[in-house]
Amino acid sequence: MKTKTFLYIAVFGMLFASCNQEKSTKEYLIDSWETTYLKIDMMTYQKSDSTFVFEDDFKNNPPRRAQSKYKKDGSFSAWYINLKGEKKEESTGKWNVKKDSLFIEYFYGGRAVKVSYHIEKTEKGFTGKSKYDWDEDGNFDDILIMKTKRIQTEK
Repeated sequence: MKTKTFLYIAVFGMLFASCNQEKSTKEYLIDSWETTYLKIDMMTYQKSDSTFVFEDDFKNNPPRRAQSKYKKDGSFSAWYINLKGEKKEESTGKWNVKKDSLFIEYFYGGRAVKVSYHIEKTEKGFTGKSKYDWDEDGNFDDILIMKTKRIQTEK
């Protein structure tokens, strides 16, 4: 009798554990997102000895909100929504994930961008951190921190 009980508990436990497996980072990112916080520390702003920090929490009705969509096929698109709710400045590209890093490639503002982010899942979305040349001075010394939330977009 004890062996049967143990087997039932073991089988139930395995079924329960298999149902609660966490999504991989890639599976988690396949969706639509809106940036809710952005901070860029530019250490040698445009090759000067000055530091410049851009920071925004996108509260108080900002003039535009950044949104993006990551598709299962590895394609990605990003755009801004203006105060009228219109989609503007859409760009498309490719994305991939390796472990906890997101790699994206896209064309924006007249240049090709290839950047990677360290991704941490959060309750409402994810936080991405990258080191890149955001001020376009040739030095890959700028630190970006971005927080997002999951959103609904048209299919």
